[in-house]
Amino acid sequence: MAETPRRVAIVTGGARGIGAATARRLAAEGRAVGVVDLNEADAKKTADAIAADGGEAVGIGADVSDADQVAAAVATVAERLGPPVILVNNAGVIRDNLLFKMTEEDWDTVMNVHLRGSFLMSRAAQAHMTKEGFGRIVNLSSSSAQGNRGQANYSAAKAGLQGFTKTLAIELGKFGVTANAVAPGFIETEMTKATAERVGMEFEAFKKAAADSIPVRRTGRPEDIANTIAFLTGEDAGFVSGQVIYVAGGPLD
Repeated sequence: MAETPRRVAIVTGGARGIGAATARRLAAEGRAVGVVDLNEADAKKTADAIAADGGEAVGIGADVSDADQVAAAVATVAERLGPPVILVNNAGVIRDNLLFKMTEEDWDTVMNVHLRGSFLMSRAAQAHMTKEGFGRIVNLSSSSAQGNRGQANYSAAKAGLQGFTKTLAIELGKFGVTANAVAPGFIETEMTKATAERVGMEFEAFKKAAADSIPVRRTGRPEDIANTIAFLTGEDAGFVSGQVIYVAGGPLD
C-alpha cells in the first residue's frame, strides 16, 4: 500500500468528548492536528496528549462564532503545521428548554456556535483545500435533527448543518473537496450528562434507558464517532460526499 501523505486537520471543540477523541484518532492516522476550542488551555491539553503519544498537534483558543478569531486560528494552523485540508466542525453547545421557556439568547447562542461557526470555519479552511486540490469537511449533526423535545434550537441547528453539508459538497466537489455530516445518536459525553440532569435523571439510569431502545443494546462512545470521521477524512473516502451518516447503533426513522 502507498504511504498515507501527511495531511493537516483542524478539529473544533477538540478539548473533550467527541472532539478530543477525533483529534486523537486523526493524529493516530498520521494527521497533524490543530485542536481548536473556546478555552486555549483546554485545547492545549488535548494537543499535549497527542504529542505525548508521538503525534503532532497544536492547541488554539478561538470562538468559532467570531470571524476574526476563526481567521486567526486557521492562519495559525497553516503557519505552524501547514495548510489545513481536513476540517471537523464539532464545536457545539446546548441551551435546552421547552419552546415557551426558550429565550432569544438560548436560540442565538446555539445557532451561532453550530451554524455560524461551521460556516466561518469552512469558509476559512476551504481556501487552503481548493488550493491544494484536496479537502475533507465533516460537520457534526445529530439524531436530534429529526426533532427532540426541549431542543428546538439544537434540532434546528443540526438539521441546518445537513443542508449546509450537501451544499458544500455540490460547490466544492470539483476542487477535490468532499463534505459529509455525521449524526450521532446517544453518545456518552458531558453534553448527554447535562441532558440527564435537565430531565432529572441519574446519568447511569439515563444511559440504561437509552441503551434499552438502541438495537445494539449499548450507548455510544466518543470513539465510535471518531472512527467514522477517520474514514470520511481519509484517502479512501473521495467518492463519498454530501452524505449524512447516522451513527446511532441502529436505524432511525
